[in-house]
Amino acid sequence: MDTGFDLREHGGVDVFLRDCPTRAVLELIASKWTMLVLVALEDGRPMRFGELRRRLDGVTQKVLTQTLRALEREGLLTRSVYPTVPPRVEYRLTALGLELGGLLQTITDWSQTNITAIRSARRDFEDRAASESDPVRR
Repeated sequence: MDTGFDLREHGGVDVFLRDCPTRAVLELIASKWTMLVLVALEDGRPMRFGELRRRLDGVTQKVLTQTLRALEREGLLTRSVYPTVPPRVEYRLTALGLELGGLLQTITDWSQTNITAIRSARRDFEDRAASESDPVRR
């Protein structure tokens, strides 16, 4: 598959190659929960686990924990534990995470702006598919 350019000449990475390390980054970013965590923290204000869980309606404790750990591992957020009883834990985006959060906020804004057009296209597609599979209409 010719992508028109070869990034291997510029640092040894090419996302179109199977073993490219950037694929793991893209896989993380493409996760719905990753995107929503990054957007929720994008204003720079730290949030506690419970705040994030309430903000991200529908996320399970397990999935949120896994997502936060993955983001911390990749350097996109920091986890700060304060010595209180019970311990207080806050999550905040790093500079790298803030940069990515801004990009994802743009995607979120686009999604919200265009949801009506997308729903309309989906209905049109489903109507066409239904009429094409109807043997009487052929």
